[in-house]
Amino acid sequence: MTPTAGPAQGDHRATYREVLAEPRFRLLFSTRTVAITADALRITTFSVLVFSSTGSALLSAVAFGIGFIPQLFGSLLLGSLADRLPPRALIAGGYALTCATALLLAVVRMPVVASLGVVALVSLATPVFHGASSRLVAQSLKGDAYVLGRSLSNIASAGAQVFGLALGGAAVAALGPRRALAVSAVLYFGCALAVRLRLPRLRAGETGGTPGSTGCDGGADSGADGGAVRASLRGAGLLLRDRTVRRLMLAQWLPVAFVAGAEGLIVAYAGERRFAPGRYAVLMGCLPVGMLVGDLLVGRFLRPRNRERLVVPLVALAGLPLLGFAAEPGVGVSSCLLLLSGLGYAYGLGLQRPFLDALPEDGQGQAFGLIGSGSMTLQGVGPVCLGAVAAAGTGTGGAIALAGGAVVLTAGWIRTWHPRTSPAPSPAPSPSPSPAAH
Repeated sequence: MTPTAGPAQGDHRATYREVLAEPRFRLLFSTRTVAITADALRITTFSVLVFSSTGSALLSAVAFGIGFIPQLFGSLLLGSLADRLPPRALIAGGYALTCATALLLAVVRMPVVASLGVVALVSLATPVFHGASSRLVAQSLKGDAYVLGRSLSNIASAGAQVFGLALGGAAVAALGPRRALAVSAVLYFGCALAVRLRLPRLRAGETGGTPGSTGCDGGADSGADGGAVRASLRGAGLLLRDRTVRRLMLAQWLPVAFVAGAEGLIVAYAGERRFAPGRYAVLMGCLPVGMLVGDLLVGRFLRPRNRERLVVPLVALAGLPLLGFAAEPGVGVSSCLLLLSGLGYAYGLGLQRPFLDALPEDGQGQAFGLIGSGSMTLQGVGPVCLGAVAAAGTGTGGAIALAGGAVVLTAGWIRTWHPRTSPAPSPAPSPSPSPAAH
């Protein structure tokens, strides 16, 4: 892997208008937002379909999460393809594949085990498509525009998920689960078509790849590395052995996983506290609302260096309010605590530029796929682990507080190594890679 040349670390604050003026980002942002809506629609509808077929709450839950955990294995085994294949064909192909999957589930009446297997198999390739898209975004937006682009994507993602869940409920009620799955297929097809028609054909030099790693839209050279799986495992190993990259990945994974574990206990907490029916929905809505507000405030109004200075305080903010659940508060106080915790999620914006700067240029796609798939996997594991803790005798309030304590400890760990700001730019570019890169 070739280390990325260090970009200028200015303190220029970008604007949303500036970010949306970039045509490639605008296309990838809009199609990804629609695809996230389709994801939420497909996942919930598939879960409903499995439950209606089997009457099993367990299988319904498996159907809901079956597309998450395999992504980590897909990133490890196939992640290098995000850097080796031309992005237009890869991203459009990814949307087309998910379209075909949703259509297959809608049209073909397969055994439940077979349908679960299809979803799990397709999810192995998801990090490749997402990694290619994230890499192209990173190459299209420079400096603070990249960080603000991530902020805008986070805001749109949260909104799209909420809209997709609402659309799923309405579509199932009006059309039934199979036709609702067909609706998600139509949305995926629209994304694939838009990328295929509007994203330009990019060659190796335009995508940042090394010579011989990618080609034009006709294909990619497998090289002498023995194939995609071997290259993916080697690339993942290089990324995870790099102390800086590994720390920045863990810093983005762990707080989110712990808070997601706490979020997974909200319904049970509301039941234990005998809140009025439907109040759990109010509690569950507070965390994403806090995330939206935090991303908007930190992304729009703080300068890059200030975002990086506030990483540790914001991580702590994500965890400290959850400690209050040890006192088993009522609906009003619980809502405020979750809202405050959601604000702390904006800490990730202060890690985006250091993470991008630490990546080797010819491994960016795999790195983005790995960090996304790792986050999804840990968010699936977190609720299971905390659920086991709650069942062991701590109760849901105690388990949520334990998750908050783990986030605070993670903030302390980040404090031991995270610099307050990015390093100052050198007066002249270095003629050779920095020995600290690995």
